[in-house]
Amino acid sequence: MANGDLEKLKIDKSTVDYRPLRRKKASFWIGGIIVLFIILILYLSGLLIPAKEVNVTTITKIYPSQTFTVLNASGYVVAERKAAVASKVTGRLIKLTVEEGSHVREGQIIAQLENDDVLASRNQAYANLTAAKHHLEVSDAELNEATLSFQRNKELFQEQYVSKAVYDTAEARFKKADAAVSAAQAEVNAARAALEAAEVAVEYTMIRAPFGGVVLTKNADVGDIVAPVSGAAEAKAAVVTMADMDSLQVEVDVAESNISLVKSEQPCEIQLDAIPDERFRGFVHMVVPTADRTKATVLVKIRFQQKDDRILPEMSAKAAFLSREIRDNEEQPITAVRKNALVSTDSETFVFRVEKNTVSKIPVSPGKEFGEMIEIHNGIKAGEQVVLDPPPAMRSGTKIKIEKK
Repeated sequence: MANGDLEKLKIDKSTVDYRPLRRKKASFWIGGIIVLFIILILYLSGLLIPAKEVNVTTITKIYPSQTFTVLNASGYVVAERKAAVASKVTGRLIKLTVEEGSHVREGQIIAQLENDDVLASRNQAYANLTAAKHHLEVSDAELNEATLSFQRNKELFQEQYVSKAVYDTAEARFKKADAAVSAAQAEVNAARAALEAAEVAVEYTMIRAPFGGVVLTKNADVGDIVAPVSGAAEAKAAVVTMADMDSLQVEVDVAESNISLVKSEQPCEIQLDAIPDERFRGFVHMVVPTADRTKATVLVKIRFQQKDDRILPEMSAKAAFLSREIRDNEEQPITAVRKNALVSTDSETFVFRVEKNTVSKIPVSPGKEFGEMIEIHNGIKAGEQVVLDPPPAMRSGTKIKIEKK
């Protein structure tokens, strides 16, 4: 009985189905292969590779002069010749022939005051001069007649044909006529002087440009009372302000500690905030021989080498003091990058351009060197970022993380 029971406890292997187990094992291997394939794809795409921490720099547009600039300063464009044009007398403005921006010549009439009274005085002075001239002509005629009579009576008296009394009368008449001519000449001179004074008074009512230039502001209008000094209520002292645009220059403040870097006739490059894409050549005109104790600076005046109608007074300006003159081929900006961003091999030179969180290998053509910068002719453009000191293992698609400074 015991042996029979044991036989019943044995498993009949012929009746066991192994197919589900085989399917589970096959699914396990297939799943593993898929996982490995996904991992391989992620690795090749760089997602599983840790990001490399790198420094980057920006491709910039630079002017070659920046590499031989010894000092920079800021200031303003000013006119060396500038005037607030006013009248010499008090009067009402009846005519204004200019406005802001008008170009005027030296001596041109730009405004006029009412002048009926001074015109009348001038006309009277002219009439007085005319009368004095006629009086002089009459006196000259009388002197001529008296001279002839005196000469004739003098000869007759010497021949004793006339008496002493007749001779004395002729002599007295001659002297009186001569004195009358002198008096008439004095009257003419006085009348002429009075006319000149009247003409000066008329001229005072004509406001003229003291030099050739451009009207900057108009401070009075027709009907305003204009006075040499604006002391009266509602009176205007200046009719217009004007400047000689040929005398424009830049005035900058240079720190006392740096003034030794500046010298007369030193070449400069001027940049205006209003015209940021252009640079203008200049030179040091004057180092003002005094310092501003409140700012510890010295005023330096810089002249433009060439005139440009776009340059206006009071524009903000930056001046670069250069160690040498700018050559003709150094006037235009160039695309440049720091030299340690370039990677050179026997066959090519390239940079790694930053594209979001990866890099792309970009072949470039380097040009002239300017200090730490080098000119780039193609491949990249200003504003793009590239990797500095790229590691040897860096390739296109390498994941990066920009190092924080």
